[in-house]
Amino acid sequence: MSEKQRTLAEAVSFTGVGLHTGKEVTLEVLPAPDNHGYKFQRVDQEGEPIIKADCDLVVATDRGTTLEHKGIRVYTTEHILAALYGCQVDNALIKLNNPEIPIMDGSSELFVNEFERVGYVDQEAEREYLELEENIPWEDVDKGIEFLAVPDVHHRVTVMVDYESPVLGTQHASMYHLGEFKKEISSCRTFVFLRELEFLANNNLIKGGDLDNAIVLVERENVSQEELDKLAKLLGKEDMDIKVEGMGVLNSTKLKFENEPARHKLLDILGDLALVGKPIKAHILAARPGHSGNVRFAKVLKEYMKAQAKAGKKFDLTKKPLYDINDIEKMLPHRFPFLMVDKVMEIGDESIIGVKNITMNEPIFTGHFPGNPVFPGVLMIEAMAQVGGIFALSKVDEPHLYSTYFMKIDKVKFKQKVVPGDTIVFELQLLSPIRRGLVNMGGTGYVNGQPVVEAEMLAQVIKDKEE
Repeated sequence: MSEKQRTLAEAVSFTGVGLHTGKEVTLEVLPAPDNHGYKFQRVDQEGEPIIKADCDLVVATDRGTTLEHKGIRVYTTEHILAALYGCQVDNALIKLNNPEIPIMDGSSELFVNEFERVGYVDQEAEREYLELEENIPWEDVDKGIEFLAVPDVHHRVTVMVDYESPVLGTQHASMYHLGEFKKEISSCRTFVFLRELEFLANNNLIKGGDLDNAIVLVERENVSQEELDKLAKLLGKEDMDIKVEGMGVLNSTKLKFENEPARHKLLDILGDLALVGKPIKAHILAARPGHSGNVRFAKVLKEYMKAQAKAGKKFDLTKKPLYDINDIEKMLPHRFPFLMVDKVMEIGDESIIGVKNITMNEPIFTGHFPGNPVFPGVLMIEAMAQVGGIFALSKVDEPHLYSTYFMKIDKVKFKQKVVPGDTIVFELQLLSPIRRGLVNMGGTGYVNGQPVVEAEMLAQVIKDKEE
């Protein structure tokens, strides 16, 4: 069954501070049209410029992922993008009146809760996935970062983090599919080591950080109160009551999961890989990830996606067909010159792949553009319909006793001309379950892997003969 894109049912808004800038910000996430993707809009800037969520626009990855377009930046994009991606929202416009996404509680949970509250709306466009045909490895040997993407029917993620820390140690986290994101991943908060705080503060970062939006990990015993007071002053948090009781978590904040830091790294991966531009069907395995590695791997996946699009869709036409022309004649009532399907390669529960070879011997070329033979678009639609008819008749007993009749044709698009020598491969998907003999299918015809025709068709299967 094909999947439709979806967006939010209505706009939602949030108010908070940026983790690193410390500036108050109002964020609004609005529904967006089909094929819009994720885009940020800085409403505080002249002309309210838009920055696309694109890995090629990432300009910094120090403690967060920063996008920039024409000199306008958006900071710390990963948590809101993870929330949208994890909730399978395909299209959204994210408006903000300051440069940084609010940190909220350091996770994606508050975003997710609001999305779930308003709900979602299915759209007309089909959801297009990045699907892999091979394993895609990537590593940074110097930094010990490793990624591997393996073909899968879901977006699955497995993460290993190892900070060589006595308090954190080696942790693993996994998500088997996006349906687990809300419950298992979205609430996991960002974290920082106590030893890093002074460096971050001196580098003009974490101005909006406090113990309500981050886990602070303490790696040594006997941290003095004088050190803590100095750190609080440096962070501009003199009134914060900071306590340390040996190694562990500052102020004894209770972790939501034993491996919450690793789960948060998984959340970051989802947010950063949302910058690829398509939802992903793959098992992503990551060792010692961070925003820099996430984004660099996102660029690897984007290049693979672009190469896929250039190469076109692949079909194996060398294997033995499921139905040859003799089998097809036993199912369809059509005969020369109106039998438009030469073979059927495969039939699934909800899909079919059929083939039409175009030769100069087609009688239509006698009168259709003589001297410049072009296969008529209406006959491409007829060929696609006959493939759909074979799918419908394959679901009934004694198919030769039935016929399929057109009821509606919709969303027809012709992409490029088809000429003698071409082979059209039709791939059709069932758009809704077959009921009362009504078959609704959407299909695309390909030549050399590139689409030449698209359409949606509704037909009815009727028994018009008795044995």
